[in-house]
Amino acid sequence: MFDTVFHAEGVEVLRTPPQAPRANAFAERWVRTVRRECLDRILIYNTRHLLAVLREYLTHYNQHRPHQGRGQRPPDRGAVPAPVTDLGAVRVRRRKLVQGLINEYEQAA
Repeated sequence: MFDTVFHAEGVEVLRTPPQAPRANAFAERWVRTVRRECLDRILIYNTRHLLAVLREYLTHYNQHRPHQGRGQRPPDRGAVPAPVTDLGAVRVRRRKLVQGLINEYEQAA
């Protein structure tokens, strides 16, 4: 059914072979990262809980988590990060995410 919709829009559908991690490296990397950083460290109760945890982790992944291939910038930011600040001169606020599994830090006003 999905293939019909894509073909109607002129999109070519490419099927990846099963159990071939090199066929879709980006998806495999995402699955490995979300499992290692999030799902392997938290007990998931049901589908609703899983979707809530993944939604919160996805926001963290795209807006705050540094990515080595992007010069330590998250995907949603195009600008170069601010220079390192002396932590003795400023106040820092910690925010817990994914039920306390991940901590994000930002400069307090």
